[in-house]
Amino acid sequence: MAASETALRVMANRHPDAPQQKDLDKCVHCGLCLNACPTYRELGVEMDSPRGRIYQMVQVATGAAPMDDGYLEHMALCLGCRACETACPSGVEYGKLIEAARTEIQSKVKRPFPWQLIEDFVYGTLLPSPLLLRLVGGFLWFHQKSGIESLVRTSGLLKLLGPLAKIDHLTPEAQLPTFYTKYGKVFFAEGERKYRVAMLGGCIANVFFARLHEATVRVLQKNGCEVVVPAAQGCCGALHAHAGRREEARALARNNIDALLQTNFDAIISNTGGCGATLKEYDEILEHDAKYHDKAKIFVSKLKDVNEFLASIDLNMNMGKVNRRVTYQDSCHLCHGQKIKLAPRKLLKAIPGLDFVEMPASDVCCGSAGTYNVVENEMAEQILSSKMKNVNSVNPEQIASSNPGCMIQLAAGCKMHGNDKLKSNPEPVKHIVELLDEAYRNFN
Repeated sequence: MAASETALRVMANRHPDAPQQKDLDKCVHCGLCLNACPTYRELGVEMDSPRGRIYQMVQVATGAAPMDDGYLEHMALCLGCRACETACPSGVEYGKLIEAARTEIQSKVKRPFPWQLIEDFVYGTLLPSPLLLRLVGGFLWFHQKSGIESLVRTSGLLKLLGPLAKIDHLTPEAQLPTFYTKYGKVFFAEGERKYRVAMLGGCIANVFFARLHEATVRVLQKNGCEVVVPAAQGCCGALHAHAGRREEARALARNNIDALLQTNFDAIISNTGGCGATLKEYDEILEHDAKYHDKAKIFVSKLKDVNEFLASIDLNMNMGKVNRRVTYQDSCHLCHGQKIKLAPRKLLKAIPGLDFVEMPASDVCCGSAGTYNVVENEMAEQILSSKMKNVNSVNPEQIASSNPGCMIQLAAGCKMHGNDKLKSNPEPVKHIVELLDEAYRNFN
């Protein structure tokens, strides 16, 4: 009786966004998720499997176990790839559970100085600020193009930075002008206008994947779309939600809903698998917001991944050849979160001359997972090494992807572990819309 009263008292005092018992109870502990989990595949540790993590969540929820260092470590080591959701026969929404667990952790556990300060700056100040992102992008562009970056690398100074030296190879190339220069603009359809769509830029991608965004606009134009880039849009909040910073994610969701529902678009387009999964969950994020919940449903109904959208329309087939052997790495949040697996392959197969070959276990995470490859670099590198073995087994010249985070991780993997063709390719990884853009540009 005392134990049961303690459990009830613990559950009554929990954070409102903590894992809910009705969601935890869906897991029947069958273990079919185990082989789908990247950390379990690498470590073989039950507590680092979806089933094991849910068991720990239950123990914390009932007060049977404390929120100790072990619990924090196992929750942090999860990539949030949601492959277990695809494998689960019981419909367990694991992505929802891990984000809820991290939200509770965020509310009760502060990281040591200076990491908490850095995290608060990145999530609370940098990502929501186009001005700061542009300034950081400009600084990195100068650092990279001036030769300072090469000098620092060859001089050995990186060793003085300790753990930061290990993630230097993950630093993407800053691209100027950033895509922020396109905000507030309208790009007209080539030929007859068939659709009017909004293009989402996000936050970091505007700086490091500006050319990808521009290619996306061109491909949409080629397919009869008038493309609007709303000026008031901002960060989607995906990284905040994954890190357990739920209230900040909600604020960002409200901003994007206000920015994009002012006009009646046929579709709202995202070219980023990870962002798209969170954008499609705005109605869940704002579930208890009376003012925004219905608006969020409308927003979600219009949100389309660019692969999903292009595969659903009468695709413009006026393409030239792209004579290249290409394999495809599924973005976890596109495949397991948004349940989009066939559309990217349909588009790749539509490109003339492209030799598309499937790699084994293409839907197993590459180790990127938002900021995971930075904060859990050792495990991310281990997962990436396994991924590159599967890539090399089909001997491609290039890897296609649908998510910028994956592109950064896979490009690093190609440099370290790629076959000779990938190592010698200046662009070993391309987004599918970049390949489509190349094909359209090759058309005579």
